[in-house]
Amino acid sequence: MNKVVAIQGIKGSFHHQVAREYFNENVSIHECLSFDTLVSSLLNKQSGMGVMAIENSIAGSIIPNYALIDSNHLHITGEHYINVHQNLMVLPGQKIEDIKEVYSHPMALLQCKEFFKQYPFIKLVEDADTAEVARRIREKNLKGIGAVASKTAAELFDMEILAPEIQTIKNNATRFVIIQTVNSVLPEEEINKASLKFELDHKRGSLAAVLNVMSDCKLNLTKIQSLPKIETPWKYAFFVDVTFDEYSDYAKAKAILEIMAEHFKILGEYKNARI
Repeated sequence: MNKVVAIQGIKGSFHHQVAREYFNENVSIHECLSFDTLVSSLLNKQSGMGVMAIENSIAGSIIPNYALIDSNHLHITGEHYINVHQNLMVLPGQKIEDIKEVYSHPMALLQCKEFFKQYPFIKLVEDADTAEVARRIREKNLKGIGAVASKTAAELFDMEILAPEIQTIKNNATRFVIIQTVNSVLPEEEINKASLKFELDHKRGSLAAVLNVMSDCKLNLTKIQSLPKIETPWKYAFFVDVTFDEYSDYAKAKAILEIMAEHFKILGEYKNARI
């Protein structure tokens, strides 16, 4: 297997942290400044696996990433959760009053909105990656500019943390998925979570009927996300995550849902990281 892992962002980013924690081994990191680039690196075999953020406990689902996994026929082969600690960092020797602009990934800025309300003179600017901003500030010696990023990024790029842990909710968890172009090779007895996609007409009771099947088959619904089908008005695609104790229960539900729902698709079968 290709042991190159594609991450969104650069070393020092939260995606890099996940890659290190999840794989527990010497993997090569392929840095990608966008999720589209990350997907391309998997499709053209530059990378064998990718790490992709999919939802955050404060900011919610990263909806475009669901569509990227689906439309490129990628498979979720694992998941990993981390507590995200956001820090305001600058070149050493500055005070917060000296900072005119702070750059970071839009999700990171959203997570720290309350903190920045205290400093209306600071302009918040969305950027591609948390750690990359810290690196740029260091390389270009940018005074008066701050970054919101991880403690690891501050250490890597010799930045001073002006304010630690500025995220609004201190218990701020992000769920990441491991994606590949091939399906999981886990034995059935190790699989206890699945990500599914299906489509339903916008008519009364259609979703309730599907949810009843899941309940009757002892599946626990941990996530449901709907996306309108742009090319077909009033039709919706649903992305759901389910957990289960017995693979046989899940297999039974799968067989029924394949008949009931349109365009039923398995996005991944893997181990539940919350257990």
